[in-house]
Amino acid sequence: MAKHLDLEEQEQLDQIKHFWAQYGNLITWVLIAVFGSMAAWNGWNYWQRSQAAKASALYEEIERAALASDADKIQRAYLEMTDRFAGTTFAAQGALLAGKTLYESGKVDGARAALTWVSEKASDTSLQAIARLRLAALDVESKAFDQALKTLETPMPKSFEPLAADRRGDVFLAQGKTEEAKTQYQAAWRALGAQTEYRQLVEVKLASLGVDASTLGGAAEVTR
Repeated sequence: MAKHLDLEEQEQLDQIKHFWAQYGNLITWVLIAVFGSMAAWNGWNYWQRSQAAKASALYEEIERAALASDADKIQRAYLEMTDRFAGTTFAAQGALLAGKTLYESGKVDGARAALTWVSEKASDTSLQAIARLRLAALDVESKAFDQALKTLETPMPKSFEPLAADRRGDVFLAQGKTEEAKTQYQAAWRALGAQTEYRQLVEVKLASLGVDASTLGGAAEVTR
């Protein structure tokens, strides 16, 4: 009986050897690929967390510089952030904050550069939209009306379309095109929710042009 079992075990061992000789290399490479992928995934997650932490630290530096109105430090920090951590949300948020602070410090060109970076490079479409609205405001201020309208032509998330219409109204009003301005303000007013505080500002603009918002109809398409 023992001898029979020994023969059976030997046969099984021979089968295993034959199987491994035929498929061993394939199995080894599959295991290497699986464990390699796991290591790469863990490494990627670690790298992502590391990048986010470093970007967060730079964003805090921008915030501190903004509170101190240190325009030069803000510019250095945001340029470093957009260079080293361009793919993070912190980079776009930092550039937006830098744009705001640089503008308030009288560095309009620096503000424009920061906002342009966000409008073109940010991964978040909402942050891109905010940057474009602010760029259009700078264009109006510098009387670059055609550029402002061109900036606002770029599609934005639906929630930003009323704000884009309002900004186009500002452009037309600055050009003395009151009818076009009314059309844009009306479209913005209709598209904004009744509880939205910004709607009240649009209502004031309409009133200054002789339009009573209470006479306007319901929701309408935002025209470009």
